[in-house]
Amino acid sequence: MKATELDMTHGSLWDKIVKFALPLALTVFLQQLYNAADVAVVGRFVGTEAMAAVGTNVSIIGLLVNLFMGISLGANVMVARFIGARDMEKAGSAVHTAFLLALAVGLGLMVLGELLAGPVLTALAVPESVMPLAEMYLRVFLLGMPFMGLYNFQAAIFRSRGDTKTPLQVLAVTSAANALLDLLFAGPLGWGIAGVAGATVLAQFMAAGMLLHVLRHTEGVIRLDLRQLHWQGQRIKEIVKIGLPAGIQAMVFSLSNIVIQAAINSLGAETMAASSAAFTIEINVYCIVYSFSQAATTFVSQNYGAGKLFRCRRATWLCFGLGLSFMTTVSLLVLFFGETLLALFDSHPEVIALGMVRIWYVVVPAGINGIVDIFSGALRGYGFSLQPAVLALVGICGVRLTWVYTAFAQNPDFATLMFCYPLSWTVTAVFIAIAYWFYTKHVKVLRLRVAR
Repeated sequence: MKATELDMTHGSLWDKIVKFALPLALTVFLQQLYNAADVAVVGRFVGTEAMAAVGTNVSIIGLLVNLFMGISLGANVMVARFIGARDMEKAGSAVHTAFLLALAVGLGLMVLGELLAGPVLTALAVPESVMPLAEMYLRVFLLGMPFMGLYNFQAAIFRSRGDTKTPLQVLAVTSAANALLDLLFAGPLGWGIAGVAGATVLAQFMAAGMLLHVLRHTEGVIRLDLRQLHWQGQRIKEIVKIGLPAGIQAMVFSLSNIVIQAAINSLGAETMAASSAAFTIEINVYCIVYSFSQAATTFVSQNYGAGKLFRCRRATWLCFGLGLSFMTTVSLLVLFFGETLLALFDSHPEVIALGMVRIWYVVVPAGINGIVDIFSGALRGYGFSLQPAVLALVGICGVRLTWVYTAFAQNPDFATLMFCYPLSWTVTAVFIAIAYWFYTKHVKVLRLRVAR
């Protein structure tokens, strides 16, 4: 076994979970730095309106990223399960099918996004002064969809065998390249917001290409042979069965955020800029929750494939405890250094004050969101992907939409709007915890019947 791989079905768990989750958190952090670099460079070199234009696209971009991450999770689960069951032929088939599916989804979203870019931004009530810049940024960014899809699916394939270091190494290189290209394109070359978006597309192309090179030359079950690429109907069905509901669940967060973004836009350019800066900080804090959720999915998948239900349950609770511990520590650090961090994006006092409102309401209670994501991740590892997606639709999207059109409509200020985040997380956490208790009991019964 290579040093980058983890034996998830034998030995201790807590240290392997940490080894899996922390590189993944850093990977997602670096991936989010694409947008953070865009926001920071635009804010410094172009202006507040350009920064607001990038910020108003954050929720749309988040929707696309979450969709890719969710669907790619289906590949992660299936490859990990086949590895745990020692069925290498099916694992290899899932790898090759996932690659083709990533390319198809990426191309489809690129075409659909270009067709809908203008109407979507109009629906978000983007101010006229910001609209041209916002649309330009989005249209250029959408050209990178195929590369984003390939990167996320290939990273999921590496994670299926416990390797989170290879995607991290790739993102470390491409994030640095993105930042340098941002500075070059927006600074000396003077290409403005289009240049910043173009830099992100080039960085995504590099990331997808580098992972493809490693997959083609690696040894073992996840090696990608381009001559063996073909559509395998059963593997597509299995990947989509897990991945599509996970993608929908991730999109639910983004869809509700799009509605919230429209409400933020109604509060003016300064609020838009403040929210954009704070969101860029908070999404990087969320990397921790996401990484331990992915750890729960992958460890449960492999051990479920190996028939080791005790290790499935233990891995879930370790992910829960470790994830919340890391999350609490980082949230407190962000709160303490919040004003300094916000000033990196925009030094206007009112923008910083509004940004701190979002940090108080969204970053500080983010541990509640950890309950939702980690239990959802464990359920997907068992194969229950639709159930947490439905609960998220009701608890997250339902509560937030209701809040925006009732409480915020009556009291339209930023703090009232931000309260919908901890409220929706709390309601959904209760739903997900109950679902986890019910369905894991169900899994135990099913496995015992199979054993007999």
